[in-house]
Amino acid sequence: MNDLFSFDDYGALLGLVHNSLLAAALLGVVGGLVGVFVQMRDMQFAVHGISELSFAGAAGALLLGVNVSLGSVLGSVLAGALIGVLGIRARDRNSVIGVLMPFGLGLGVLFLALYEGRAANKFGLLTGQIVSVDTVQLGWLVSVSVVVLAGLAVIWRPLTFISADPEVAAARGLPSGLLSLMFTLLLALAVSLAVQVVGALLVLSLLVTPAAAAFRVTASPVLAPLLSAAFAVVSAVGGILLALGGTIPISPFVTTISFAIYVVCRIISARRTRRGWGSRATPAAAPVPVAVP
Repeated sequence: MNDLFSFDDYGALLGLVHNSLLAAALLGVVGGLVGVFVQMRDMQFAVHGISELSFAGAAGALLLGVNVSLGSVLGSVLAGALIGVLGIRARDRNSVIGVLMPFGLGLGVLFLALYEGRAANKFGLLTGQIVSVDTVQLGWLVSVSVVVLAGLAVIWRPLTFISADPEVAAARGLPSGLLSLMFTLLLALAVSLAVQVVGALLVLSLLVTPAAAAFRVTASPVLAPLLSAAFAVVSAVGGILLALGGTIPISPFVTTISFAIYVVCRIISARRTRRGWGSRATPAAAPVPVAVP
């Protein structure tokens, strides 16, 4: 155990990762808020599909010697656009994702096989490398995060409406197709950010698990997003703080904290149900109630 963890120089190390902590907190907020709609719209599979092309874009950028964050964003946006345009219906969307996933993963593996640089760079794309965030990377993360948060602020109310009751929303004349496409693109950007934290393989821990945990303990349209964002921030920041004292990559810590929060929320939900409070909690995939505008 002493070989895995050592907190002797923890104070000095903590001072070197302030950029990483800021990035993790910001990405936690983005992931938690986007995750609410991932749950409401049953798009967990889409998160994984987008992450594969995000991985391919990042691997391609690494091979070409250009900005890896930019490559990740471009790969994610391409996947989001394809899913948004071709997968209007849920059945079509899953088919498109099922086609994109192996293609993106295979392309990423090809790029990494051709890359002759450090093995750590390859490994970081799969498992995350936020502990080493520099000023340039932080600028990218902040810029993309601002775009996602601003986009969510603009479409939050109508998107909540069409996610909770798509038939009534369509009858009211809301542009469901356009809103769905806009959200898919915002989701793609959020995925590209999460890949920077936990890598392409474990991106679900920031974009799915926190929101799933929040919906286990509340059905409030206000409290659920707040809890989801808080859970994601705790997972991301907590993962960095634990990783500083060990030799293990950050991603196992992030995913473990996220999973532990989910388990606790399930236990709370189960106890409420046994006591007759089940109506106060809602299953992970259930929509949040929303007033009809």
